[in-house]
Amino acid sequence: MPFSAASAGTTVAVLGCGWLGLPLAQALLAQGYRVLGTTTTPEQLPVLQAAGIEPHLLQLGADFTAADEARLTAFLRQADVLVLNVPPRAAVAGGYPQLLRPVHRAVAVARVKAVLFVSTTGVYPEEPRLMREQDAISTRDAASDVLRTEGHFVPRYGQWSSTVVRLGGLIGPGRAPGRFLAGRQNLPQGDAPVNLLHLTDAIGVLSTIIRNNIWGYTLNVCALSHPPRREFYPAAAQHLGLTPPTFLPQPGPGKTIDSSLLRTVVPYTFKYDDVLAAIGAC
Repeated sequence: MPFSAASAGTTVAVLGCGWLGLPLAQALLAQGYRVLGTTTTPEQLPVLQAAGIEPHLLQLGADFTAADEARLTAFLRQADVLVLNVPPRAAVAGGYPQLLRPVHRAVAVARVKAVLFVSTTGVYPEEPRLMREQDAISTRDAASDVLRTEGHFVPRYGQWSSTVVRLGGLIGPGRAPGRFLAGRQNLPQGDAPVNLLHLTDAIGVLSTIIRNNIWGYTLNVCALSHPPRREFYPAAAQHLGLTPPTFLPQPGPGKTIDSSLLRTVVPYTFKYDDVLAAIGAC
């Protein structure tokens, strides 16, 4: 469904204005979009409003009623683009597709033009090889909860446009990687590469996709450098003055996320492709 992606007159709804969603919404506001945002906590509503984001309380789950779904549908009728940023940890085990099913129905009824689904590189198997997008296929009957949910938001009959972004492990302000493993001893997989993404680059990629109307893709979003865990995490801990972790001497190779497709189709230049250099910006 082609439509004008010019920010003037375009409304973006960000479902999930948390650590990633809130600064993304603020970045979109700065680019001239009208932005709607959701939060699960009433205390956050005035924070969104003060930022210029039109706030909406949204608590998905077993208690989500037909009336709640009607309000969500009315909310989404105002949006041209939906950024769906509800992490799998928000669902009970095995319940991620069910958690987002009301959102899927509301998107269809509200006739949202495009959905940007924020997913994770955790969908790939832990195998010592390069992982490209085709190594994990999003279908409605996939074994993985996340892959099944991705498949629900990639419509079969073109009712809306969609792009799935599989983000690497997020780091940045308030999420310093030096704290992740500090002080832990004799950890496995010391030779496994890290697959990380700084918040600045996550926001840059997502907003560029919206601005340039880049739909119809599944894209890995990850920094270009992949130092081994035994190099990265001690350096990150030492930067914070914390006890560095240690790793077992035996090799433990892991997957490497390939983001080359993203770099071909999205005109964005990463600020933190060197994740070791990014430690100081977290």
